Amino acid sequence: MIARRFSNLPESCGAIRSSFFCAIILLAGCGPLGRPNAASPPVAPAPIDRLATRETRALFASLRALAPAHTLFGHQDDLAYGYGWTGDPGRSDVKSVAGSYPAVYGWDVGDIFASGKGPLRYDPLRADKLRAWILSGYRRGGVITMSWHMPNPVAHSDAWDVATPAVARILPGGDHHAAFLADLDIAARFFRSLRAPDGSLVPVIFRPWHEQTGDWFWWGAAHCTADQFNALWRMTVARLRADGVHNLLYAYSTDVFDTPEDYLARYPGDDVVDILGFDDYHGIASRATLPQFEQRIRTVVTLAGSRGKIAAVTETGLEAIPDAIWWTDILGRGLDDVPGAAWVLVWRNANPANDRKEHFFAPYPGQKSAADFVQFTRDPRILLEDELPDLYARQR
Repeated sequence: MIARRFSNLPESCGAIRSSFFCAIILLAGCGPLGRPNAASPPVAPAPIDRLATRETRALFASLRALAPAHTLFGHQDDLAYGYGWTGDPGRSDVKSVAGSYPAVYGWDVGDIFASGKGPLRYDPLRADKLRAWILSGYRRGGVITMSWHMPNPVAHSDAWDVATPAVARILPGGDHHAAFLADLDIAARFFRSLRAPDGSLVPVIFRPWHEQTGDWFWWGAAHCTADQFNALWRMTVARLRADGVHNLLYAYSTDVFDTPEDYLARYPGDDVVDILGFDDYHGIASRATLPQFEQRIRTVVTLAGSRGKIAAVTETGLEAIPDAIWWTDILGRGLDDVPGAAWVLVWRNANPANDRKEHFFAPYPGQKSAADFVQFTRDPRILLEDELPDLYARQR
């Protein structure tokens, strides 16, 4: 079903409904020539996994078709909690302000494990909650993306424990290799458990080992070589495929960078990446830094286009949003000035705790930027969930 923004477009907009679905067919390589056989190269860009499910291939094609003209808006942990509430069924700070759920839902694989230190332990109750939230958004037509703030697998502490070297010890030949593969197997079982009512698997944009160009995570640039990081990435993709996971698109997501060379310094290869993304809390901080944000989008969009990939702003936001017109004057301006990002995701809305400053990245009702956020979502480029076409139309 095409939502209101697409169904109400005037004829001068070029019959976007028809052109959108034609674009999906062309981008997915499913034209009159049919599916390429195993010995032929794909006729158009496609997911790296040749066994990707039909819905996963459709999502890849849909995002590529939409990106030149539209950017989906996303929010981390949107259904789980918000400013001043936790676990209220159907509640969302984005929906409360803008009238619709976000188009993209960000989650974390770590939420299927028990909290606390020690080796990872699968927690069925936590996994069930996360699965329910994921299926809720997917059934309405939303997009699911998942990061993984994996605890240091050697120290069994947290993702920010950089005092204990870990990457070399989880690669083949390392003393923690087998245990690490077992953790990946648990994640694989969860990905395979994400089934819609019709039995089809929910496509997930998986964003592992993100912000690897920084030094705050144990897999960061200061704690392993580029070759070791590439081996970690490739091992992750290979193990999940070996475990029968074929409903993932893989997103490479750096921290901020200055040049294409900086961005690609730890790039593991076109054969193991579907999406080129970046996380940026710096470039959107003010009008003075906006040109840097725009240049980063331009670089990623260009690189993605040349490789047949999807470009995205995989994580961003302004903590506590103190600027009443930040949405239209900074973030919206950057996305409009440099089109091509398939989605933008802002971080979570956590509640103030103890002496911690307020930590939220989407407005809630009454927050000073709420009215401007509504204006931002009315930009024809920005799509919320109720404005999405069917991103998962089955390929024929």
